[in-house]
Amino acid sequence: MSGIFKAYDIRGIYPEQLNETIAEKIGRAFVTFTGAKKVVVGRDMRPHSEPLFQALTKGITEQGADVVDLGLCSTPMSYHANGKLGADGGIMITASHNPGEWNGFKLCRAQAVPISGVTGIADIEALVAADQWETPEKVGTVTQYDIAAEYAKFLRSFVKFDKKPKVVVDYANAMGIYEIKGIEDLFEIVPLYKELDGTFPNHEANPLHLETLDAIRAKVVEVGADFGAAFDGDADRCGFIDNEGNIIPMDLFTALIAQDTLEDVPAGTPILYDLRSSWAVKESIAEHGGKPVMSRVGHAFIKAQMREVGAVFAGELSGHYYYKENFVAESQGLSMIKLANLICKTGKKVADLVKPLKKYYQSGEINSKVADVQPILAAIREKYADGNQFELDGISVEYSDWWFNVRSSNTEPLLRLIVEAKDPAKMAEKRDELLALIRG
Repeated sequence: MSGIFKAYDIRGIYPEQLNETIAEKIGRAFVTFTGAKKVVVGRDMRPHSEPLFQALTKGITEQGADVVDLGLCSTPMSYHANGKLGADGGIMITASHNPGEWNGFKLCRAQAVPISGVTGIADIEALVAADQWETPEKVGTVTQYDIAAEYAKFLRSFVKFDKKPKVVVDYANAMGIYEIKGIEDLFEIVPLYKELDGTFPNHEANPLHLETLDAIRAKVVEVGADFGAAFDGDADRCGFIDNEGNIIPMDLFTALIAQDTLEDVPAGTPILYDLRSSWAVKESIAEHGGKPVMSRVGHAFIKAQMREVGAVFAGELSGHYYYKENFVAESQGLSMIKLANLICKTGKKVADLVKPLKKYYQSGEINSKVADVQPILAAIREKYADGNQFELDGISVEYSDWWFNVRSSNTEPLLRLIVEAKDPAKMAEKRDELLALIRG
């Protein structure tokens, strides 16, 4: 099965690694593992998502569970349907930001609780490998359900702005088209690449690759837009552009959305922020009446921690933004609405909202291939023992005027470093010092 069972989802190249035969077994294994009786299934626009849907649902129904077919939808819409329809589980057929030859499955329990490598994907892999299935009492059914109207109603309930912001939207030929279809009339939208095409003819649907944002940045400036929004393949991530055509760092975008969210909740309500985030994020959350809580990296961990501490919102450096109201899951339509709320309330341009948050100097995340992670981490622990050291995810160390985090990749022999300081010279000095230690 060529390593398709990952830390957060099932993903591989079609049909060499992931095909109809394996998909049917995954459907059977999902029902066997979860005990689900009703499973919502959505899919993206890739040409092979339809045959994989047919095979997956054959496995689910032949193992005795009923399928609610959501048809084409974004991943946030599938999460909404899972919770709203009271399903026992959900599967979204997508390979997210991966190129067109890839496909995959994102798995959830009831209430959109994610199934990750440590909470079930490994068990499902073992069941697929064994290929031994109990005979159910009856075969399940497949019914269609369109969640679009209910999802649009949900999004519209958060609107506080009273005039249409001009927004350039890069749909990336993908599921952002469905994610905001029900709220497009609230904005004056200038569209880019608004035709479904699972081959991604214009650019990779991945806002983390900054070169994919060149077109939207230029268009925002050209048309004088209030902001830009660039979706990934399944629309559970989004990159935002300010009115001057600058990329809004995703940690600072978390701080902006927290400002709107905290207006509607009691003082001291927890907001989670990714441990790689600028100091400015926790400071802004606290300043606006929230309780900043640091989280480790990865959606399964963040969603679990949100439930544990009662957080209403969380932001991740990869452009995932999580909302309690969408069953503790992503909603990029909601992110667009909340940014528009903030513009309307403050009367400020987006660039002017971001500017006060840009008070520290950050390296960005730097990857280094290493032969053996553990001796390097031990050396880092020892060298920086005089700082405030903690290991929520890798090693983080804070000093009065700078901090860093070093963590291992889940899937590759890589160490990822991020450094922030109060002045650029200190940031560069410490970045280079740590890279010398990591790379030898």
